[in-house]
Amino acid sequence: MSDDKLVEDVRSAVAVLAHPWTPMDVAAALVDLGQVASDALVLAVVEELRRTSMGAGRLEPLLGIDGVTDVLVNGPDAVYIDRGRGLETTDVRFTGEEELRSLAVRLAAGVGRRLDDGCPWVDARLPDGTRFHAVLDVLARPGTCLSLRIPARRRLSLDDWVAGGGMTPGCARILTEVLDRRLAFLVTGGTGTGKTTLLSSLLSRLPGDQRVVVVEDSRELTLDHPHWVSLEARAANSEGRGEVSLTQLVRQSLRMRPDRVVLGEVRGAELRDLLMALNTGHEGGCGTVHANGVAEVTARLEALAALGGLSRDAARAQIAAALDVVVHLRRTAVGRMVSQIGVLTGDAERLEVEVALAWGEDGQEQRGPGYRRLAGLIGPEAVADAGSEAAAGGLEASVAEPRRTWDDEPERPAVEDLLVDLPGPAADAVVRRLS
Repeated sequence: MSDDKLVEDVRSAVAVLAHPWTPMDVAAALVDLGQVASDALVLAVVEELRRTSMGAGRLEPLLGIDGVTDVLVNGPDAVYIDRGRGLETTDVRFTGEEELRSLAVRLAAGVGRRLDDGCPWVDARLPDGTRFHAVLDVLARPGTCLSLRIPARRRLSLDDWVAGGGMTPGCARILTEVLDRRLAFLVTGGTGTGKTTLLSSLLSRLPGDQRVVVVEDSRELTLDHPHWVSLEARAANSEGRGEVSLTQLVRQSLRMRPDRVVLGEVRGAELRDLLMALNTGHEGGCGTVHANGVAEVTARLEALAALGGLSRDAARAQIAAALDVVVHLRRTAVGRMVSQIGVLTGDAERLEVEVALAWGEDGQEQRGPGYRRLAGLIGPEAVADAGSEAAAGGLEASVAEPRRTWDDEPERPAVEDLLVDLPGPAADAVVRRLS
């Protein structure tokens, strides 16, 4: 048996395991293949498996392009990259489906994951941190599809965001105040708008004596901070066992004495536990939510809270009491930018995000109906610095009629009866903040 054939046979054997392979698994595979599993042979096969599993073949040059965040493959003849300005076509082509499929299977096997006709998709993280997803041609047309999300090669500071046109200096000052005053906030935006990157930039500014616990479905946040812990969810194995959900991890994070609880991306029932944490003394929590505009945020949060068993009224009361600020990102012709800062306002009957400040592609600021409430949260001086050149009333004229804020409400319904499905401490905290 040739060395190449032996390595490929071992690769096939360990690829079907329900866990990432280890040198012991390689040794067992060699014995099954009739080989003498000497230390030297096991070490040689392990090194070859790792060496041949790391490269991305024809895609490797694309991964090294400065600024590339995503490489997407739609069959052998369509390869795209994203450098923050939208998808761009490339000249990369595969010889055919067989080569593309082989690359996908090899990348999956390199991290101990199975990918074949019986299990035709995989979602994993490569050793260098790249997020890897593949769907084989048995399900996908025009062929096997790959998605590679490349981690940032360097961490961006808020100064980098300002220098690159991603936000104005005034916006950076406001976000710093949001952090310093321990306000709970969400970073929102569409796919690929830089939500995770901005959240990393913000959290990296926190004082080193604050303990930050990050919970993610797939580890993407990287902080320049001396005291942060990352918890990552885990899917069930091929036997349906071993799953660790985001909900479970949020609950565990609260037992780790966090100064800040961070949910990388709010996707489902875990929102209920995050809201309860924010409403029972864990200040300054944050996360990201997929939304194409601030007007969509509240409906999105209500739907996610419903997955956790909260009624609509209870969800609104919890959200209004727990969250303060929304920072919205969007893509422009020149890249990603912070386009709006909004404030949560409302109660159990009505919940909305009111735009406080908005920025156009030219960097011009406009004030919105939430401007006064934002000033109350972070101090009028900080908002005045950011909005000194804003066209007062300009935004109000271009958005819906400003709705009532808490200060404008002549009366509010009691929320105690709406919170019967919440634990006592969480319900008490909501009532205190809404009273």
